[in-house]
Amino acid sequence: MGKNYTIDNVDRQILHLLMQNGLMPYSEIAKKIHVSSGTVHVRLKKMTNSGVISGNQLIVDPEKLGFDITAFIGVYLKKSSLYQEVLKGMKEIPEVVSCHYTTGNYSMFVKILCRDTNHLKAVLHDKLQELSGIDRTETFISLERSINRQISPDLSED
Repeated sequence: MGKNYTIDNVDRQILHLLMQNGLMPYSEIAKKIHVSSGTVHVRLKKMTNSGVISGNQLIVDPEKLGFDITAFIGVYLKKSSLYQEVLKGMKEIPEVVSCHYTTGNYSMFVKILCRDTNHLKAVLHDKLQELSGIDRTETFISLERSINRQISPDLSED
């Protein structure tokens, strides 16, 4: 099965249900979309093999673990050629949960989670800004996460 797998309406329905409840049994999915459990199993295997689905994960609420600050950091690199080096350093900072190589004002845009403002200050000064290749940073503290979702499989229709 190659990477060129094209999802159809049955695949979209399966994805939609699993995105709502990743633990939903295949038999329940099958009943809801009027196919066999075997069909659900085969379709999920095809979507996994083609890369449409990549694994599964447990989603933990960071606030329940004491991480009350979400911040976004715009990173200016000294030179764009230092991206891979800086990225390697970012991967070593556990508070960095997302990093994007971007166009526009910043070379990179990073999301970090911290317990409080003192923790944020320590991450910025002692970890992030110490990475070789970073010229400067600009920090944005999130006041509220209003939307947090994945892209809907229904949007992939032509």
